[in-house]
Amino acid sequence: MSTENIFNAHLVLGYVAWLLCYRVYIWPRLKSMDRVEAQRAIATLHSFRFFGLVFLVPGVVGSHLPGGFAAFAAYADLATGVLAMLALLTVRARPLFWLFVVAFNLVGVADLFLDYYHAVQANLPAVAGELGATYAIPIIYVPLLMITHIAAFYMLVRPPARQASV
Repeated sequence: MSTENIFNAHLVLGYVAWLLCYRVYIWPRLKSMDRVEAQRAIATLHSFRFFGLVFLVPGVVGSHLPGGFAAFAAYADLATGVLAMLALLTVRARPLFWLFVVAFNLVGVADLFLDYYHAVQANLPAVAGELGATYAIPIIYVPLLMITHIAAFYMLVRPPARQASV
């Protein structure tokens, strides 16, 4: 099987595995939480996106990793992570918290879509071995990030659940 086919299979299976896990374990828990706490949980996961800077570290990634892909992915991940951290730091200032929640989700989902676009343009699946130690990021971490962005947007636009009166 070619490197390209293996990478694409891994990517699809990463989404399938996370969707199965999400449906059974994560989504029921997020739905049962207060809106702020659910967004905080998602922001906590995304606050680790500073790790995307690893795409720029020689020796961790191969020297032939497409530079346009690596640099954009690294810095957009960093921006998303910092915005998620700002959301976590401003939870007591609700207007700022909600601003940063929207911001990190918008920047984060745009980053992932543009990363997919850049990966296709650079034919990344064919040179997936150049990802080196970062290979697991698009296969294991990115599907969960995309799924949680979608969940965050859904929770932002859905009406708040009514609380039973006592």
